[in-house]
Amino acid sequence: MNTKAFLGLSLALAISVSCADNKKESTVKKEPVAEKKFDYEVDRFADIRILRYRIPGWENLSLKEQKLVYYLTQARLSGRDIMWDQNYRHNLAIRKALENIYTTYEGDKSSENWEAFEVYLKRVWFSNGIHHHYSNDKIKPGFDRTYLENLLKETGTTLDEAIVAVLFNDADTKKVNLDASRGLIKGSAVNFYGEGITADEVDAFYADMKSPDPEKPLSFGLNSKLVKEDGKLVEKVWKSGGMYGEAIDRIIHWLEKAKEVAENEKQAHALGLLIEYYRTGDLRTWDDYNVAWTEATEGNIDYINSFIEVYNDPKGYRGSYESIVQIKDFEMSKKMEVLAHNAQWFEDNSPLMPEHKKENVVGVSYKTVVVAGEAGDASPSTPIGVNLPNANWIRTAHGSKSVSLGNIIEAYNNAGSGDRLKEFVNDEEELELAKKYGKLGGKLHTALHEVIGHASGKLNPGVGETKETLKNYASTLEEGRADLVGLYYIMDPKLQELGLVDDYRKVAMAEYDGYIRNGLLTQLIRLEPGRDVEEAHMRNRQWVSAWVFEKGKKDNVIEKVNRDGKTYYNINDYDKLRELFGELLRETQRIKSEGDYEAAEALVEGYGVKVDQAIHREVLERNKAFKSAPYSGFVNPVLVPETNEAGEITAIKVTRPGNFEEQMLYYAGNYSFLPVNN
Repeated sequence: MNTKAFLGLSLALAISVSCADNKKESTVKKEPVAEKKFDYEVDRFADIRILRYRIPGWENLSLKEQKLVYYLTQARLSGRDIMWDQNYRHNLAIRKALENIYTTYEGDKSSENWEAFEVYLKRVWFSNGIHHHYSNDKIKPGFDRTYLENLLKETGTTLDEAIVAVLFNDADTKKVNLDASRGLIKGSAVNFYGEGITADEVDAFYADMKSPDPEKPLSFGLNSKLVKEDGKLVEKVWKSGGMYGEAIDRIIHWLEKAKEVAENEKQAHALGLLIEYYRTGDLRTWDDYNVAWTEATEGNIDYINSFIEVYNDPKGYRGSYESIVQIKDFEMSKKMEVLAHNAQWFEDNSPLMPEHKKENVVGVSYKTVVVAGEAGDASPSTPIGVNLPNANWIRTAHGSKSVSLGNIIEAYNNAGSGDRLKEFVNDEEELELAKKYGKLGGKLHTALHEVIGHASGKLNPGVGETKETLKNYASTLEEGRADLVGLYYIMDPKLQELGLVDDYRKVAMAEYDGYIRNGLLTQLIRLEPGRDVEEAHMRNRQWVSAWVFEKGKKDNVIEKVNRDGKTYYNINDYDKLRELFGELLRETQRIKSEGDYEAAEALVEGYGVKVDQAIHREVLERNKAFKSAPYSGFVNPVLVPETNEAGEITAIKVTRPGNFEEQMLYYAGNYSFLPVNN
């Protein structure tokens, strides 16, 4: 699981020089070393700002460790195009055409149409395709079809007329559709299923698959596209020699180099299993790899690489390509390991039903890390916390790894977020709490969400995996459940007893204020007028906030305040609110443990989807006064190896791109390993 958007509104990374292809390296211009001054903000367009992040402590790594990071960053970028194709079947063709126009057009670049074209291209880059990274809606060009056709003609760029039409018509308007009435698959443009496949056919196909060991269910569908061939459903597996094989072979090449400089035997063993998984596509090897990776906790370098999160599949089977390369932040990790060491206490004292508590919370590993690079589902829009693996049986038997991306959070904090907070807080007390304790509250909530939340609770015997029982509500229920664990425990004196905070109550008050304010008001800035809430994390913040607001009306726990034509929410009873969070956590865990689809549907549809349009219009109007963008993402540092006459790496320098388009074009020139049609 990954955690996105826990730092208010602006939440959303890794580049290196390919030295395996000497011919390509000699023809593709390398990115220049940037100036010494570190400016966090790189660019701003539409509703997006682009930031940079540092890699503190790089110089303290040994050359061997730096090589390991470099090889892992090369592996992650090699799979970049996979995410583009997964998001939409025409994305790679569209990107190639738009980039060719951008780099070869010699006409008027001062017109409004050209400026709109540049913004559109940047938005497509940011979202890894033509659908908005958060809302899933197709991005609308700010120019008409005739202008694009003229650009194609003037630059000699080829793009199929049917694809050109899609950019401007009403086809494929939603990347991921979670409204079952419109057809979960039929209404989704994501490239995980072939033409004519229905949700019922998917359910029937996987219902016939049986794991060799029922206690260790395989992640069926995780690494494949489901298509029809001669009227029968067939999986096109993502592996060497299979679908996406050209890019996967490049990933394997760099992972093999990484294995050669692994820090220890356990790390090397895990890398070997990942390589084998990419070669064979065998899901049993995937499970073996996840067990080995989870247990490889020693060393300063770690990574995420493969098909992981299933948020982009309306049926919750298929994993989006994702990679994050990490360096341990020693000081912060030492502090936060306190949570992991006390995971059993939190489980034992939670408000869950006794039968839903784990008797033994195994191997929860929590670290603050320094990101050295990201790709795929993690870039440019990045999580700030990650907890893996996702398989419940592995988490129960072998534990999990939770990380907080420290330098990403640091970049957000130092980039600033404007005066929007002042507009939406109810009073000065709330503002002061937010200023003094808000950052710590958000950070601690993220840690509790990842370390304690995702590791807590268990399924009832005989209940299937959550993606099978809760279906299209699985992701938002799991994220909401982990959120509720964090909300419940952030107002517990145990945190102060453990030395994590100096004043647990004020930290909790600030986080409660911020969570309710975001869930009921400020996250609406991300939605277009008239839209329902679609994204899983946005949904969970709304159904959690709306539920406790409604249930607390009798005691006026949260007061809805109307003042000068503006809406605010004021928490009158923080202790009672904590009780409500605990009550909702208990019910959410029951839904997951029992696989109660009807209750999940009622909770999400009843509280998490529909938007009060009057409040939405008000929020959008109030937000017009602020220039800061509601979404943020990152360019990645550039790792540049230096070699001796024998071609051996002698040093690796950290540099950074000058701007967003420079990095995107560099990626296109160096890491485009897939054909436009796959």
